[in-house]
Amino acid sequence: MDQVLGQVLRNAVWERLDMLSDLATRADAQSLVSVARSELPRLTEGWRAMLQAHEPDERGDCPTCSTRWHRCKAPCSVWQVAHEHLVAGGLAPQARTQDEGRSSRRRVPNQARRATPAETTGRHALVNPRAVTA
Repeated sequence: MDQVLGQVLRNAVWERLDMLSDLATRADAQSLVSVARSELPRLTEGWRAMLQAHEPDERGDCPTCSTRWHRCKAPCSVWQVAHEHLVAGGLAPQARTQDEGRSSRRRVPNQARRATPAETTGRHALVNPRAVTA
């Protein structure tokens, strides 16, 4: 039952991200402002909550990514991805063609896709969506 609930939750998140991506590329300016005002605070709070769970402990290990047998030193992959997308990516945005945008987007959740390492291990590592093929 946990796997079914997990898949439902993941599908809902992927659908929401797809919807926001579509809005960002297709909506008019007034709609974009409205979406930004409602969604940016939610997205920033989500990032903050996720990053708080990955704050290094007193030994400098990520408590979420570490296991009993393997310690994960900070910055873990979650912090690295956050920096790449929120800080470094903002400095040098890369122009994407319309075809690249479509090909990098995940399939509709009802369609079959390969499980990511994070889904199969239950760990919270973020995976580059371009590295996962359906």
